[in-house]
Amino acid sequence: MEDTKGGANHTSVEIVEAMGEWFVRVVGNGEELTRSFDLESVALAFAESQRIRLGLKDFKRI
Repeated sequence: MEDTKGGANHTSVEIVEAMGEWFVRVVGNGEELTRSFDLESVALAFAESQRIRLGLKDFKRI
């Protein structure tokens, strides 16, 4: 599955830090999921697992 911009086929994994908390946003299969983590390492591991699951080349750090 390719990472595309916009549209129904948009698939991505993004990670961002805000106010000491780490957030991972996963968009795929027409659904969006956002999870929060206290530790960066756990957020990165989750983002990487979702990247692999969705068949993406990489995830975005925002």
